[in-house]
Amino acid sequence: MKKIVASVGMVAVGVAGLQADVFPGITAESGKPFTLSATLRGFYDDNPSTLPNSQNPEASFGFEVSPAIEFLFPWEQTTLSFGYVYSLKYFENKPVNSTGHDDNTQDAHIRLTHAFSERYSVSVRDSFVIGQEPDFLRAGDTFTTFQRYSGNNLRNYGSINFLAQVTPELGLELGYANTLVDYADDTSPLLTGGQASNAGLMNEMEHAIHLDAHYQLKPQTIGTIGVQYREVDYTGNQMIGVYDNLQPVMSDARNARSYYGYVGLDHNFQPDLTGLIRLGARYTDYYNSLDSQSQVSPYAMASLKYTYLPESSLEFGGSYDYSPTSLSPSATLGKNINTSAEAGTVFVALNHRILPKLYGGVVAQYQNSMYIGGTIDGQSDNFYLVGLNLRYQFNPNFSAGIGYNYDNLSGLQPHYDRNRVYIGITGSY
Repeated sequence: MKKIVASVGMVAVGVAGLQADVFPGITAESGKPFTLSATLRGFYDDNPSTLPNSQNPEASFGFEVSPAIEFLFPWEQTTLSFGYVYSLKYFENKPVNSTGHDDNTQDAHIRLTHAFSERYSVSVRDSFVIGQEPDFLRAGDTFTTFQRYSGNNLRNYGSINFLAQVTPELGLELGYANTLVDYADDTSPLLTGGQASNAGLMNEMEHAIHLDAHYQLKPQTIGTIGVQYREVDYTGNQMIGVYDNLQPVMSDARNARSYYGYVGLDHNFQPDLTGLIRLGARYTDYYNSLDSQSQVSPYAMASLKYTYLPESSLEFGGSYDYSPTSLSPSATLGKNINTSAEAGTVFVALNHRILPKLYGGVVAQYQNSMYIGGTIDGQSDNFYLVGLNLRYQFNPNFSAGIGYNYDNLSGLQPHYDRNRVYIGITGSY
């Protein structure tokens, strides 16, 4: 079977390739097994605390220093790559709820692929991050929260996928993915009339197991049928709300078990234009809720990528699926609480080589999160983000860049805008 579009476990839960590759700047042709780099940037952020506009958020200038190291070891049947990125951001005006003027983020990652033979292969990857920004802490392209949170917040995502070519036309894929989220704020002021803690609301352990069958329908088309089991366990073990009979709502009241069934197609329209689509349904059981809540919902994921010139590509896509929520379920309707959200996401990403040494990029995403259960059932938030950047590559080891990012949240949660501008240089060896 000719592999048209790489199919991995994250595809099964609706994760598109919006985030940047975590292994940039190093290839098998570079002639050495490692790349060292360092970036220095100055920036302006008009709402580093992601506060509602009604609270007149304070802007700040600042700078960022980010060293990184990446390793790549390609062997005959095995490829191993791993690396580490550190970032120190200093804000002239201290963000709200921060203990200092600086943010420290870390990203450690590893990827291993191995071909046992022409018919059997396995891929393993893991990404561990410590950070504060919502786009840094998400495991895929769906936002669970839209706010920045101070402190050493942790997110680990790992996956393993086994591929077997049973016949020339039939292939099987078995995969497991795990996501761990742990927030630094683990106080529980709800008992004294405050808000539930970030750890109580959002700490979670997620498991996803999928089995897909891929069949070569035509030389350029692969059909897929698959099933998936997904479990989300909230591990904060704290009181996060109250039912209307004053019984406490604990973190694990939102635990969810989801069962997916889906079909799809991967297609090569031409060598530089590929696409995929998955359509199906999901049944979710909130087995720890007092009201024995459950839900049946559609599931969808699609993407299309066009490489129209060397080093120039356009990709867009979207997904519709279950999403955890950071909102407190303290407002209830009987024993029915807000358990989750239905997240519909669309994105577009453009990378273009403008001149031989000048590169430009545009990324945009829209997410609608419609909340399920409780008194906010059916209400939603709308989140927009846009990123623009230009990079001039003076030589293979030195470049300069400038960029702009815009975020906008509106709907159920208080509205905020955020504008960020940066300019900087990167050196590598």
